[in-house]
Amino acid sequence: MSQFDLTGKIALVTGASYGIGFAIATAFADAGATIVFNDIKQELVDKGIKAYEEKGIKAHGYVCDVTDENAVNELVKTIEKEVGVIDILVNNAGIIKRIPMCDMTADEFRQVIDVDLNAPFIVSKAVIPSMIKKGHGKIINICSMMSELGRETVSAYAAAKGGLKMLTRNIASEYGEYNIQCNGIGPGYIATPQTAPLREIQPDGSRHPFDSFIISKTPAARWGTPEDLGGPAVFLASDASNFVNGHVLYVDGGILAYIGKQPK
Repeated sequence: MSQFDLTGKIALVTGASYGIGFAIATAFADAGATIVFNDIKQELVDKGIKAYEEKGIKAHGYVCDVTDENAVNELVKTIEKEVGVIDILVNNAGIIKRIPMCDMTADEFRQVIDVDLNAPFIVSKAVIPSMIKKGHGKIINICSMMSELGRETVSAYAAAKGGLKMLTRNIASEYGEYNIQCNGIGPGYIATPQTAPLREIQPDGSRHPFDSFIISKTPAARWGTPEDLGGPAVFLASDASNFVNGHVLYVDGGILAYIGKQPK
């Protein structure tokens, strides 16, 4: 058996109707896992089910707000009853609000923290007891370049993702002795619907200034694709990473290693 084989494993990927979560779940399914996902609205769950079916994947979709602790606890109970005990959790659901800090309200800040940091805490806490009983578990938190770097207009997102990096390390520290590995994936700039506004072609036919900026700062000279995250996710979900714990794997085309080109 390949150490990357996920046959027989049950994977819950939050917010995986589309985008990064969908790509990761698809990679898991290709490696043999049974896929469970949630989204906040039934229409998104239905859209996700259809998208998985088009790829020949039978996914189990549920409506759940991951910031609601009672709802998450009920979701996990339902999954355990209808599908089985969760072996792999990917805390993927997230939001971003691109607002200058002094223009952002405290409620807007709290909403980002709630979805991007509190929810991974809530969902992880819900699945860990059964992982302990089963004797193994994999938790993957979708961190960010903003777990390491700051940038204009993303104060709440950067605060949440920096906190998620430390939550990842703490889960590893607290539950590693139970054969639970908690790691993060830090995507670079990935071409998804969420980042589409940053890649829009301008009226004069030129690239969006931020698009040009990212290409210049990335040694790979391109945006990543959701599929670029599949291999790293399978590695962190599989037996191949059984002694990797508390690590954030940055899948960023080399941005964090690069100071950038000298201006001409």
